Amino acid sequence: MTGEFKVRYTETARDDLLHLFDFMLDRAQTVEDFDAVQDAIDAIKSEVEGQLGRSPFIYRKVGQSPFRRELIIPFRASGYVVLYEIEGRSTVNIVAVRHQLEDDYH
Repeated sequence: MTGEFKVRYTETARDDLLHLFDFMLDRAQTVEDFDAVQDAIDAIKSEVEGQLGRSPFIYRKVGQSPFRRELIIPFRASGYVVLYEIEGRSTVNIVAVRHQLEDDYH
């Protein structure tokens, strides 16, 4: 199923993005590092809204529900994982966002 899906971020997912931003910003040491922080957040938002807004059912399932899935977003040497749920015929709820090296979602 493809089409136009509205993408909504839960409060937890918004907090996750802020956490990632702060985490990367605290570790930035060069101008390039600071640029990479914003690039990473922009890449996450762009992929989430672009990919999940069109085709949320093509990404891998998480657990037993066919509506709970995750999107892998490659970024430089690693990347990010976005947990989301498809609600009805037109909405995707972003549940959580984490770095690929984290053990699990918060």
